[in-house]
Amino acid sequence: MALLVRLLALALALALGPAATLAGPAKSPYQLVLQHSQLRGRQHGPNVCAVQKLIGTNKKYFTNCKQWYQRKICGKSTVISYECCPGYEKVPGEKGCPAALPLSNLYETLGVVGSTTTQLYTDRTEKLRPEMEGPGSFTIFAPSNEAWASLPAEVLDSLVSNVNIELLNALRYHMVDRRVLTDELKHGMALTSMYQNSNIQIHHYPNGIITVNCARLLKADHHATNGVVHLIDKVISTITNNIQQIIEIEDTFETLRAAVAASGLNTVLEGDGQFTLLAPTNEAFEKIPAETLNRILGDPEALRDLLNNHILKSAMCAEAIIAGVSMETLGGTTLEVGCSGDMLTINGKAIISNKDILATNGVIHFIDELLIPDSAKTLFELAAESDVSTAVDLFRQAGLGTHLSGNERVTLLAPLNSVFKDGTPRLDAQTRSLLLNHIVKDQVASKYLYHGQTLDTLGGKKLRVFVYRNSLCIENSCIAAHDKRGRYGSLFTMDRMLTPPMGTVMDILKGDSRFSMLVAAIQSAGLTETLNREGVYTVFAPTNEAFQAMPPEELNKLLGNAKELANILKYHVGDEILVSGGIGALVRLKSLQGDKLEVSSKNNVVNVNKEPVAEADIMATNGVVHVITTILQPPANRPQERGDELADSALEIFKQASAFSRASQRSVRLAPVYQRLLERMKH
Repeated sequence: MALLVRLLALALALALGPAATLAGPAKSPYQLVLQHSQLRGRQHGPNVCAVQKLIGTNKKYFTNCKQWYQRKICGKSTVISYECCPGYEKVPGEKGCPAALPLSNLYETLGVVGSTTTQLYTDRTEKLRPEMEGPGSFTIFAPSNEAWASLPAEVLDSLVSNVNIELLNALRYHMVDRRVLTDELKHGMALTSMYQNSNIQIHHYPNGIITVNCARLLKADHHATNGVVHLIDKVISTITNNIQQIIEIEDTFETLRAAVAASGLNTVLEGDGQFTLLAPTNEAFEKIPAETLNRILGDPEALRDLLNNHILKSAMCAEAIIAGVSMETLGGTTLEVGCSGDMLTINGKAIISNKDILATNGVIHFIDELLIPDSAKTLFELAAESDVSTAVDLFRQAGLGTHLSGNERVTLLAPLNSVFKDGTPRLDAQTRSLLLNHIVKDQVASKYLYHGQTLDTLGGKKLRVFVYRNSLCIENSCIAAHDKRGRYGSLFTMDRMLTPPMGTVMDILKGDSRFSMLVAAIQSAGLTETLNREGVYTVFAPTNEAFQAMPPEELNKLLGNAKELANILKYHVGDEILVSGGIGALVRLKSLQGDKLEVSSKNNVVNVNKEPVAEADIMATNGVVHVITTILQPPANRPQERGDELADSALEIFKQASAFSRASQRSVRLAPVYQRLLERMKH
């Protein structure tokens, strides 16, 4: 029975394949990057890793796939070198690094990994070397020789002048009294050091970088008989203050300190968690206009939004940034954190003046420029950063600035600057009224708009929303960029000046002398009531010239046949509203006559059935009018299409004859006759 169970288990494992029998625990980001480096180095022999070296520095990085192809770290070029992967060494005369490093105690392993200075300072203490050479299980995060050399002279002097207290304590802070490998180093965890049980902050980032109190782990998992050694690029020190306490004691944070207190965020910054505070200095606050600063400081909601925009949800050490990465703030916005050489950047700007100030609940970077979120800005401030400055100047000149800078809940429909390339409209009562109809009474977001919705304006008009496959339009104007939501107002960037509807389709046609013949034809065909009542129509309106271009006898015949005239006119009317911005490449629009109109747009020119539209988007309360200079013919009226129908009939006859020929030789002889008939009708 036991044998049968084992056989069944083996059969199941074989059926599930290698993944079932070989699957192990998921690899950490560091292990994945190391694995990729080893993959890139395998052509040079076993256990060889490809390493990217930053040109002009001693900085080296194991390479991930993206870095391998870009060959850049923080925008700076790198060169690829090949060296033994951690834990292996070369053998004279053999390729690669075939030999595992011999296991020795922690003290001797320090020399193997390139931390001889740590060895030297260990020797100077009376107690530590025997501990490192003796029994037990320890982890040491050993600073590299370069890390010790980069310490300020006064710091190093204070350590070596009191080796059995200061230096010993400093070294013990780098140690943990158990073996900790990289697969156990989780993002945001704290390890208890051997100095007064003080915490060491560990961060393990998705790009494979591991930091220890913001010092980068250079070489990891060097096993020793009594523990493991990890080489790091800095000498680390104890962390005693939380973020709020650091704000309290730093002179350069006087304004920030007052702002945090006023917002109530001090409870967050002194609480548990792992945050990154992009801390604006006094200088950063002084750079913005006093009026703006006072407005934000006096508005609790705007102030909280401002400060939340400076707090990242997770701790981000500078050493972990090797390329741009989007990070979420407490306010829900995202900031692009990147680097350029040795400088950290926020949204592409090198505004970080001091980095990696460690706190018990995160890390602080000093910044010398405020990061004001949209949610704390007025409409004027939103517009200043958008391509709508010309339109906003018009609103200001028209005396409408109070709507854009106060606490009124509105949405501004602001045309792009390019709309005014030929000049701005003259400011008069009519223009001011038009501008008022570009301000919606409520603060709305485009993601909540729906087809057929109406928006009330300050000018008293109701604007309709049209949702198309690739565009979102309000009357004739379509949204050209993502909307911005400010403190009280939202900004929609529009692709043209908006024209509110000024009457029904019939009102528009009657009021324009270009359409006098069309109006008469509509009345003769009995369609006046249709185009006057509520509805959603797209009318391709032929001008008088379009009627006059018809041969007189055809025109008279058409006008004398009310039924045929109605059929033709209905073919000019689509059964939904289609503005030019919603067309895209091609739209097949069903007409009231039943057949479909082919509407296309290319290079800002609208065509219907391949005929150009002379003027688009005259908005009506029950539709939209597009001006054309030809009479559109339904498919059944087009000579070519009538020939096509006859040819299709002949083809059907031919198909039937061919089928019958399988049973009748006589039908086979007749088939060429049908073929010749088909060819004649095709031509």
